[in-house]
Amino acid sequence: MSDIAAQPAPNLLGNVWVKTGLIVVGLVAAALIGARIDPTGTIHNIFVDPFNQMVQAPDLLAQTIWEGLVSGVLYALIALGFVLIFKASGVFNFAQGIMVVFAALTLVGLYEKGVPAFLAVILTLGVMFALAVTIERVVLRPLVNQPDIILFMATFGITYFLIGFGEAIFGGNPKQMIAEQLYLPKGAIDLKILGGIVSLQKIDIAAAIIASLMIAVLALFFQYTRIGRALRAVADSHKAALSVGISLNQIWVIVWFTAGIVALITGIMWGARSDVSFALEIVALKALPVLILGGFTSIPGAIVGGLIIGIGEKLGEFYWGPLIGGGIESWLAYFIALGFLLFRPQGLFGDKIIERI
Repeated sequence: MSDIAAQPAPNLLGNVWVKTGLIVVGLVAAALIGARIDPTGTIHNIFVDPFNQMVQAPDLLAQTIWEGLVSGVLYALIALGFVLIFKASGVFNFAQGIMVVFAALTLVGLYEKGVPAFLAVILTLGVMFALAVTIERVVLRPLVNQPDIILFMATFGITYFLIGFGEAIFGGNPKQMIAEQLYLPKGAIDLKILGGIVSLQKIDIAAAIIASLMIAVLALFFQYTRIGRALRAVADSHKAALSVGISLNQIWVIVWFTAGIVALITGIMWGARSDVSFALEIVALKALPVLILGGFTSIPGAIVGGLIIGIGEKLGEFYWGPLIGGGIESWLAYFIALGFLLFRPQGLFGDKIIERI
């Protein structure tokens, strides 16, 4: 008898990608059969007609994808702030959304007080650094080695404090971002492609470039520098990091200040595209489904997840929105995230954690 034990055959159906592929193939097959049976009914309108529109008007498809790409890059930038703090503390920072609003309001408020635009940017960075130090000293330092839920609830407290503090100082009315004073471009570039015209807003081009550069710089910084290695050590274990001489307090200040920088840039870009108000907090929370898709600890995951959500929202709103009266863009991201939670809860790039009992 051979000493080599027979190896069990791999369970292909246990692979999440195989499961997803089978589900997609099944849905497509069902849609095609239904469309053939009822060529003008609901199934045709949902599964066939939108794709016919994409083929018949490729310029509109390109316009929709471009707008989704810009939104996706900005979502990825917001999500990066969440990822940095989650890697350092293991806690989802619910306050990141209001930090975007607070940074943008501080910038506009300083300019309204007569401070030159670029000096206002520098002073706003100083405010975000002071906020990071304050959060570390007052909130985080007393909670070292406490359960994650305690830290998570602390970020709720930070959120509502910043909402009240911001409304007391800046008021609750929307404000205009100082885009022109910061020399952000205006107007549009019209491209004649695909048999039509695709309009690219210059502010969208600038937002995509600035956000992409910010993501790249931060990714390289935290991947190849001493601070980045310390951050990864802190993410693995607070106690182990402290035992090898890593200052947990300094790391937390650094990542919260970095998240503040991300919040300021995001606030400037989103504010220049619309306005600066507390409604931006809701936009910033779109980073939650982005993180679910990409993984809470993955910078590449934040990028990919942001692009999927951004492009998916725009395509859904433009091609499928009219079927249900519009409004898809407000909830589609969370619907996609729910699907990922069911089939791959750690996200595309997240680590699958196995706890032995």
